Amino acid sequence: MIDPIPLEDLALLDVLQQISEARDPTPVETEMTRRLREGALVEEAEGDVRLTHAGIALCKSLQLRVAADKLANEIIEKRGSAPDAVRPLPGEQPLVEPPAMP
Repeated sequence: MIDPIPLEDLALLDVLQQISEARDPTPVETEMTRRLREGALVEEAEGDVRLTHAGIALCKSLQLRVAADKLANEIIEKRGSAPDAVRPLPGEQPLVEPPAMP
């Protein structure tokens, strides 16, 4: 079973995306800004909060994790509902029964 992405990571992804997509200065709480700055995820310049390279990398990583979890859950659901009807994914080896042990 796949462990779901923690809610804290989803909340962090939401904040990072808001900062990344903002054209105007993003209103971020002072405490949150301080914590993101301490983590080297954002920098302040001219009253604006922007993502650092580390913030961009973390944002992309979390986005990929969310997408991978979604795809994995879809695959698990398909295999659980009809294991015989689901073909292997491209590049995936079909299941092979191990030989019987004498």
